[in-house]
Amino acid sequence: MGMAEIDDPFGAARRDDGVLRCPWQGEKVPMLLRHDEVRRAAKDWHTFSSDAPFRVPIPSEEHLRSVRQLPIEVDPPDHGDYRRLVEPLFLRARQPDFVARVEAIVDRLLDAALSGGETEIVSGFALPLQSRALAVLLDVPDTEADTWIGWGVHVFHGDDGETKARQLEAYLAGCFDRAAAAPGDDFFSLLTRATFRGRPLTRAEQLGFANLAFAGGRDTIIHSVACALGHLADTPADLEFLRADADRIVHAAEEFFRVFMPLSLIGRVCPEATVVHGVPVPPGGRVALGWASANLDETVFDDPLEIRLDRRPNPHVAFGFGPHLCLGAAHSRTVMKALLGRLCRRVERIEVVARRDRVERTAAFTRRLGYDELVVRMIPR
Repeated sequence: MGMAEIDDPFGAARRDDGVLRCPWQGEKVPMLLRHDEVRRAAKDWHTFSSDAPFRVPIPSEEHLRSVRQLPIEVDPPDHGDYRRLVEPLFLRARQPDFVARVEAIVDRLLDAALSGGETEIVSGFALPLQSRALAVLLDVPDTEADTWIGWGVHVFHGDDGETKARQLEAYLAGCFDRAAAAPGDDFFSLLTRATFRGRPLTRAEQLGFANLAFAGGRDTIIHSVACALGHLADTPADLEFLRADADRIVHAAEEFFRVFMPLSLIGRVCPEATVVHGVPVPPGGRVALGWASANLDETVFDDPLEIRLDRRPNPHVAFGFGPHLCLGAAHSRTVMKALLGRLCRRVERIEVVARRDRVERTAAFTRRLGYDELVVRMIPR
């Protein structure tokens, strides 16, 4: 997959009536495609609600988990009260000591990659980077990251998704048991001590936060890291462009998030009957917000299929929009900027040895979505 070529299976429909009609699990779900409409719907929780356990992801996840993910599957004001319990921990990703620890993780991975030979990027570089950076964010021992790496790239996806989902819940329950018995300053201990409107969190609520942190924040960073490395391998001039001015890295990171949006869509449930671009949605029916399509809207982004590492302004919705703006956005930005900064200092060029595309296939669209495998050779400076 030549990452200089961005896949946009939504363009024709976006420019026509702005909606795709997607059959999902026996349900016809209209998918909003235009930037302004996606952002408007993301803020209108009265019409497009997230108060729908298991049904915010599309396809829904009733068979993959037993708990409501928090805070993503509740509406305001509950959403804000839940979010404030963990937001300070996630914002630690902006602190200089956190940035330095993530840069050190990147350096260790680059040491191995630059020592000669070939490196498989998805499971051999991006997965360890995501896992070890998450251990720093959650303030747990780095040895926990070894366990998470062993789960592989996808927590829920694949033929063994249900088995892996049960194993994840059992693992998280054990983490909370240990935190309750010997609390510290980590993510799990924070939740065992947290109170929601004057009462302790239930175990289901604790698991709901942790399930989202491990399932929702995993594929996204792995995908973004792999795609950024693939692009810089395919377009060495862009690596030189970043190397010439470190200040360009901030804008480059945002552009990579825009064009390599890993989550094509997310669901909302309509409490009352509504009509979306002529498509009737019954009470309890779902609408999909097309994040990836919105990020390629030609009325907002000049030449949206072109990767411009100095693109400004860049009002992408890769981290969502409105009250549900991704809690992990600061963490993702720190990881990406640390990666790009260390690459500029230490890597002369990246050569692709082999690649195997990852493809998202649905009844309504087929979208190239990064890599299942990307083998490269990194040449040191």
